[in-house]
Amino acid sequence: MSLRFAYNTNGVSNHRFEDALRLIADSGYDGVALTLDHHHFDPFAPDLERRTGALAGLLDRLGLGVVVETGARFLLDPRAKHEPTLVTPDVAGRERRLDFLRRAVDICATCRGDAVSFWGGVPQPGLDPERSWHWLVEGVARLSDYAASRGVVAAVEPEPGMRVETVDDWLRLQHDVRQRGAAPIQLALDVGHLMVTQERIPADAVREFAPVLGTLALEDMKRGVHEHLPFGEGELDLPSVLRALMDIDYGRLVCVELSRDAHRAHAMVPQALAWLRAHLPSELEISA
Repeated sequence: MSLRFAYNTNGVSNHRFEDALRLIADSGYDGVALTLDHHHFDPFAPDLERRTGALAGLLDRLGLGVVVETGARFLLDPRAKHEPTLVTPDVAGRERRLDFLRRAVDICATCRGDAVSFWGGVPQPGLDPERSWHWLVEGVARLSDYAASRGVVAAVEPEPGMRVETVDDWLRLQHDVRQRGAAPIQLALDVGHLMVTQERIPADAVREFAPVLGTLALEDMKRGVHEHLPFGEGELDLPSVLRALMDIDYGRLVCVELSRDAHRAHAMVPQALAWLRAHLPSELEISA
C-alpha cells in the first residue's frame, strides 16, 4: 500500500487560502489538514453553508482529501491564546468552544473529510483537576454524539501541557465518554508529541492504537522539546513510524504539521513531501 500525505494550512498561514490549497495540491499531496482560522476559512464568517459547499467543490477539483483541525490560537478570543476551551470555568465559554467544534463537524461532513481533530485545553491555574475533567468528559461526549449524527469521526488529540496530555489520558477519556453512553471517540495522534512526553516509542504507539487512529500528524521533534521541526532536524525515528503506518495499512491522511515554517512554505511544502517519499520503506522491508 502507499501512504496518503496531507499538509496543514497552519504551515502556509502567510498565503491566501486558495493559493495555499493550490500549492499543497501542486506539490503532490493527497490532502490538506485545514486549520480553521480567521484568515483560512473562518467558521464564523457569514454564509458558512454556501462557503462550505464551494470549499468542498474546490477540494474535489484539486483532488484533495481533508482533515479539519481546530487548533487556531486566537479565533475565539483575540486576547487569550486558545481560549475558551472545554475546560474553561465559564459555562458560556465552554459553550462557545462547543459551537465552534460543531461548526467544524459540519464543515467536515460537507467536505467528506477523514475526521475533526480537537484537544481538551489548558486548565487555568488553581482549578480542581477532577472538576475540569468532568467538564471535559461532558463536552467531548456531547460533541462525539453530534459528530456521529453527521457521520464524522471525532478525534481527540493529546497535547503537551493540556488536560489530555498523553495517550494514557486519552485512554481514560475514551473510557469515561463510553461510560456516559456517548458515541465513541477516536485518537488524533501527533507522533512528535510522543517525543515530548516520552511515554511511548512512536512506532510502537502507531501499532498499539491502530484500531482507533482517527487521524495522525507528523513532523520531526527533539526529546522533551515541543517544537515542530522539518524532517531530519530532530530526533524522531521517522522511517520507523512510516513503516509502522504501512504495516497497519493506515489508509487515512498522514498530516504534515510545520506551523513554524510558514515564512518559507513555498519551499517547505514540496520539500517535506520529497523527504517523506525518499524515506518510505521498500516493499521488501515491509514484508520482512
